[in-house]
Amino acid sequence: MAKPKTRVVVVGGGTAGWMTAAALSRLLPGQCSVHLIESEAIGVVGVGEATLPHIRAFNERLGIDEADFMARTRATFKLGIEFRDWNRLGDSYIHPFGTFGRGTGGVDFQHYWARLLREGAPLPSLDTVSYACALARAGKFDRPETDPNRLAGTFGYAYQFDALLFAPYLREIAEGMGARRTEGVVVRVERDGDNGDIAAIVLDTGERIEGDLFVDCSGFRALLLGEAMAEPFVDWSHWLPTDRAVAMPCRTRTAVTPYTSAIAMPAGWRWRIPLQHRTGNGYVYASGFVADDDARRALEDAVEGEALAAPRVLRFKAGRRRRSWVGNCVAIGLASGFLEPLESTSIYLVQQAITTLIELFPEPRIAATDRDEFNRVIDLEYDRIRDFLILHYHATTRSDSPFWDYVRTMPIPDTLSEKLDLWRTRARIVKYREGVFLDPSWVAVYLGQGIVPDGWDPRADPVASDALARSLDALRSEIASDVARRPDHRSFIERYCAMAQAA
Repeated sequence: MAKPKTRVVVVGGGTAGWMTAAALSRLLPGQCSVHLIESEAIGVVGVGEATLPHIRAFNERLGIDEADFMARTRATFKLGIEFRDWNRLGDSYIHPFGTFGRGTGGVDFQHYWARLLREGAPLPSLDTVSYACALARAGKFDRPETDPNRLAGTFGYAYQFDALLFAPYLREIAEGMGARRTEGVVVRVERDGDNGDIAAIVLDTGERIEGDLFVDCSGFRALLLGEAMAEPFVDWSHWLPTDRAVAMPCRTRTAVTPYTSAIAMPAGWRWRIPLQHRTGNGYVYASGFVADDDARRALEDAVEGEALAAPRVLRFKAGRRRRSWVGNCVAIGLASGFLEPLESTSIYLVQQAITTLIELFPEPRIAATDRDEFNRVIDLEYDRIRDFLILHYHATTRSDSPFWDYVRTMPIPDTLSEKLDLWRTRARIVKYREGVFLDPSWVAVYLGQGIVPDGWDPRADPVASDALARSLDALRSEIASDVARRPDHRSFIERYCAMAQAA
């Protein structure tokens, strides 16, 4: 006799809800039925346009054709994130989706670089010795080679897409695989009187929907986990004080760059995300340091082309729920927590929660050990991303506004202090089995924002300084020569995944 399927009820659509519904329907078809509840009357945030390379694996698992997905969501390619004015006005560096150097060897690249910096050797720009950075700066794009020992195999890529088109795209996939959708607003959550689990939700239509597992994708409201289950929110706004964003798309007047830009502003930073049909813009700011009207005007003055919509203000708070899985309720996306979009981690956190839920999916009942493991993994993801984001603000020499004075001098988490101490003393990166950002990410921000180590791995000492300098120059030349042969980003898109033109 076949086991009964676990009844999964997803509350909320948008990116998080439809990613969850599509993944569960595709990857666990024999184990669960998926019923998603959403209301057209409730808007979605819809500005999460930039992603990390991990989304490619998610799409592949769902059987999504890349070219079709990119054309339908009007996507462009993303090789990394450019940071402008973060340490000093006029600075610029790229956090690449790839390595620095050749990506091979017993001693990590940064140890040689730190040694030469301390010796005062003339060095090329750091961007020129990363294939991903050089490709991005040149406005080029090509697929990585499969051999990681070749320079053109030392990078990855992600996407920049229209978030408002992504959820409908996923909805088609999910419903095609059997997920069911009901239009309605949740007006009541019924809980089991014995164990406190959610027994059912009741809609404004009067329909009552029972389930075994409830997934809260209701956004910042956290209707199930926050309101019904009363799970506390851990506030990190003292470390990440930006609490608002004003967003406004515009026509693209300049090159469609294969990277996202994060440009520091007096009270936060501004994003620029080029899509095929427009450019996404936003000013993420701390309301304690700038008024909403002033932030809006600053964004309007900074965008490159004609505005395509009126600016809209979003309000948020950095932090996470103490636990993301309580009883039979799992929160995914903004209902679980929020970390500002500086490193494009929002969709990654959704994806990681879905992946972990699938690995620990109840069979047949929810086990406390599975819940605990899910919460451990998700907490670590949030905590380690939090430290990485704080680093960008804290590692600055800027003192030109009260906001930058605050973040430069504020106390930081002990976990970040330990990472900084290890880098400063020995150019080492803390190694983790779990976590999204690997060594090159930390190296990019540390060096990009002027934190030069005092020491390095002694195995970097035997090579003569002049030989090291010649090797770096040869590497820079080899990367530049190879990049010059690659196609322009826009021409690659037009050939491979151009969006359909409006009739």
